[in-house]
Amino acid sequence: MNNQIPQVAIVILYQNDKYLMQLRDNIPTIAAAGCWGFFGGHLEPGETAEIALVREVIEEIGYELPSFSKFGIYPDERVIRHVFQAPLLVELDQLVLNEGWDMGLLTPEDIYRGDCYSAIANEVRPLSNIHQKIMMDFINQK
Repeated sequence: MNNQIPQVAIVILYQNDKYLMQLRDNIPTIAAAGCWGFFGGHLEPGETAEIALVREVIEEIGYELPSFSKFGIYPDERVIRHVFQAPLLVELDQLVLNEGWDMGLLTPEDIYRGDCYSAIANEVRPLSNIHQKIMMDFINQK
């Protein structure tokens, strides 16, 4: 049995002082179910965080990252999060949501308030606590 902590690669996608986030599926068995979070996912065996990030973003929204850089690492007892930052250089209608319930460009006000409306869910949904913390760190460092 492998006792290593799982690792994920996630990305802060930014465009005109807004941040593309995914409304995670409303499935109780997944992490941050029904909450706004980042695009990205688990590293496969032998995969670097950078390779996993590129693969996951293409799988989830069909977006080829033009460039990206490491923002930080956020570990806890359940997972190690490799956080990257990258510009979003296309309009939302050029992306295809293949994973998640919804996606949207959140404002800094949405981030600090900790929630955002989803037209698909037809309600205001919360940000995942850790993703809100990471976003606030990112905004405050700008």
